[in-house]
Amino acid sequence: MIDSRIPPPLIGDELTILNNWLEWHRGTLAVKCAGLSDEELRLRSAPPSTLSLLGLVRHMAHVERSWFRRVLNGEDLPKLWNKDVDNDADFKDVDTASVEEAFATWQAEIELARAISAAKPLDAVGDRNGQECTHRWILVHMIEEYARHNGHADLLRERIDGVTGE
Repeated sequence: MIDSRIPPPLIGDELTILNNWLEWHRGTLAVKCAGLSDEELRLRSAPPSTLSLLGLVRHMAHVERSWFRRVLNGEDLPKLWNKDVDNDADFKDVDTASVEEAFATWQAEIELARAISAAKPLDAVGDRNGQECTHRWILVHMIEEYARHNGHADLLRERIDGVTGE
């Protein structure tokens, strides 16, 4: 596995620290998926769970889009992966899903999220179903979301080929 992540700095302003931790966790999911075949990325954790690395990538594309574009930037966008019909579609529908499309969508949503985040102060307020939340809160939540799912990714990767790591 090639690991090109840069460890977050120990000293810096709040925005620098938050952005670097988010980048670390985005990179961690990419590292956990690196070098695997499409079939390995689709491999489920254990019945009845629908959890897979490909499902995690699809889920995080959705999460990036939802928090940064829909909530923080106020864009009126549909949910990805048919989640308007089935909230778990990002995890369930991986057997026939395009791996290339999932990774490209995830990376595109990350790029858009970075641009939105760079243009907003930490105190900028977004709207999530009538509830206000700050850009700061979204960044912290995204770090938490990735950290939790990276723990899942670590277990999935270890199950696939025994590879472990940060």
